Amino acid sequence: MPKVAILGAGAWGTTLSILLAENKHEVTLWSYESEIVPKMQELRENKKYLSGFQLLPVIKITAKLEEALEEAELVIFAIPTQFLRDITHKSAPFIKSQALILSASKGIEESSLKRPTEILKEYLKGEIAALSGPNLAKEIARGLIAATVAASPNEKATKTIQRILSSERFRVYTNQDVIGVELGGSLKNIIAIAAGVADGFDLGDNAKAALLIRGLAEISRLGVSLGAKPQTFMGLSGMGDLITTCQSKLSRNHQVGFALAKGQKLSEILSAMQDVAEGVPTCQAALKLSKQQKVEMPISGEVYQVLFKGKDPYQALIALMKRVPTNE
Repeated sequence: MPKVAILGAGAWGTTLSILLAENKHEVTLWSYESEIVPKMQELRENKKYLSGFQLLPVIKITAKLEEALEEAELVIFAIPTQFLRDITHKSAPFIKSQALILSASKGIEESSLKRPTEILKEYLKGEIAALSGPNLAKEIARGLIAATVAASPNEKATKTIQRILSSERFRVYTNQDVIGVELGGSLKNIIAIAAGVADGFDLGDNAKAALLIRGLAEISRLGVSLGAKPQTFMGLSGMGDLITTCQSKLSRNHQVGFALAKGQKLSEILSAMQDVAEGVPTCQAALKLSKQQKVEMPISGEVYQVLFKGKDPYQALIALMKRVPTNE
């Protein structure tokens, strides 16, 4: 069994450690927040990010990168995208050149407009893959069934990840379209904020369905313009992740939109959250990309206006409805 290092002890990184431990792998979970490590070691629980779920004794917990990465054959980055570059740079000297690298991050870096795997490739030499899908951490930690996608042009790499992560309750599919898989997982968070707004105003299922489908259309337009395959957005990492994130109250991005509709300020919402709502910074990056690619993204544009320009959320929804009618 390969030794696995997970960098990032948020809800998703901790959940992945539970899955891997159940599969009898030797797992080390690294936390950037060194102050929470002693309690995690003592209680065998991540009280801050995944309270109520026990960490098996085989999961080693540390705040030291060198210790976490020692002899690791699979390194999983479960780091918020805006912090991924810094952690990758610091961890690179301790990662074996032949180690398999897996990005479990979802987002687009604001400064460079790069996807997580593109950031990793700047610093690391091993094969790099992406993991994305409709994967709400708390549901999976509870033992509920889920499926995901491992993406890389290297079929051997994705097959290895599939073998390591798959279990009777976690099904892993493979895909070669890294661009599509990553963009689906990143851009759906923007639409989830809009969906949260719609639910906050209790607009009903018809409006929600229209929002999701038109959201998928603009995600696909941008993705294809950047080299993704259209069919990828019909799969787990596209439509699957979009539906889940826009429907679930467990989604942080949905929570942001819902709170905005109830009149809360963005700064107040984000300061009250433990984990990062990736859709907020990703929205800015996505709109920059859309302008570069000359791709229309009206929903993302209105979300941007609400998040960063103080536009009333209901007026943003009305603005979408008043757009000039077009062909589907």
